[in-house]
Amino acid sequence: MHGDDNIYRPFDAEVALGRCCCGAHDSQPDHDAELAKAGSRRAGDPEALTCDVVEAAAVKALFPNDALRRKFLSAVGKASAMAAIASVVPISALTAMAAEARGPIEKRELKIGFIPISCATPLIMAVPMGFYREQGLNVTLSKTAGWALVRDQMLNGELDASHFLAPMPLAITMGLGSSPQPMRVAAMENINGQAITLALKHRDNRNPKNWKGMKFAIPFEYSMHNFLLRYYLAEHGIDPDHDVQLRITPPAEMIANLRAGNIDGFLGPEPFNQRAIYDEIGFIHILSKDIWNGHPCCAFGASSAFIEKNPNTFAALMRAMLKASAAANSPANRADIAKAISPAQYLNQPEIVVRQALTGRYADGLGNVRNEPDRSGFDPIPWYSMATWMLTQMKRWGYVKEHIDYNKLAEQVFLLTDARRLMKQLDIGADADALTSGYRSFDVMGRTFDPAQPAAYLDGFAIKRS
Repeated sequence: MHGDDNIYRPFDAEVALGRCCCGAHDSQPDHDAELAKAGSRRAGDPEALTCDVVEAAAVKALFPNDALRRKFLSAVGKASAMAAIASVVPISALTAMAAEARGPIEKRELKIGFIPISCATPLIMAVPMGFYREQGLNVTLSKTAGWALVRDQMLNGELDASHFLAPMPLAITMGLGSSPQPMRVAAMENINGQAITLALKHRDNRNPKNWKGMKFAIPFEYSMHNFLLRYYLAEHGIDPDHDVQLRITPPAEMIANLRAGNIDGFLGPEPFNQRAIYDEIGFIHILSKDIWNGHPCCAFGASSAFIEKNPNTFAALMRAMLKASAAANSPANRADIAKAISPAQYLNQPEIVVRQALTGRYADGLGNVRNEPDRSGFDPIPWYSMATWMLTQMKRWGYVKEHIDYNKLAEQVFLLTDARRLMKQLDIGADADALTSGYRSFDVMGRTFDPAQPAAYLDGFAIKRS
């Protein structure tokens, strides 16, 4: 870890995290000015600068309450804090990967699948911006029409690695909807970045309690879109299996179906929510961050077999992905990234649509221009508790009927180090659990998910199948 050298000073108890994109400055202009200075100081060491960004983001994720972070640092000191947090991937992994003596790459020519949506931003931008090439890899991106095809191509070995919906590797590992094959999540592709979009005819029908009989599109059963929409509807008393229709629809077809009146709305990925506004056929009802701020959506992963056969190749892929995620997570880069990923071979969308979705300054379809910088994010940390929450929802809605060992499966699929070496004596409440185990709690629509009690969380829902 960089500690005193980190330009964002995440281990300084006198610095607040949360007032700009990295959290270390009073304003975004202050951040940009400091970053410009840091760029000149560290221009010769891009690996170190990447580590700084990821390290600061991870510290903020561990301590979303900045007062708690300061209290913790003041109580235990910088050295102890760094020793604790250093055990959590991907901070230590990224630092090690940047410094390690790299073994020979087993496979340089790689085929990686993706769906043309903004969630795949780090994976896509790593081609035109040279992140794969920098690691000695020659990556061909394979644009895929739908998620079932992504699953099938991963199962039959047509793809070396892929963009996944975050629940998909869990489902494939369990054999849900396909033959079982162990998959691993190397990193989250994105957080937030989704929305519920409704047809314009529903602009005066904003109360979900009145949505019985409506038809909604989702991209896949094993998707955060499905689980978040079901959660949102159920919290408003709507049974998603009986009171509405949920239709599996590839993202690119959601716009055509909304225009034709075949659906009333969708919970889908960007840039299609923004595209509905651009085409004047819909409006954004609610951003997914307002359901669960910081929720995962898509992931980058590979099969266990590929990783075991090609460990150095996989490490190189991880370096490229983490560096791309760090760059994508900086708001200062979003406009350039939108330009890079909008062309036909990638998203095939108007640049202004992609830019609005990524920057968070956007028209909402109701005559307003909104500014929400956290509309999309690219924090790559694959917390185990993200996996356990997804598993509770699979269980809740009847996709899984047998008993689940939540922790075992989460730790098998998600590549977050087992951080049980941490200092047990640190008395910092819930954040101690995050530090010591890789599990952290979060709120979804005001309901706290305690990853230590997934069964109790599941029992607390009035509307469910299990």
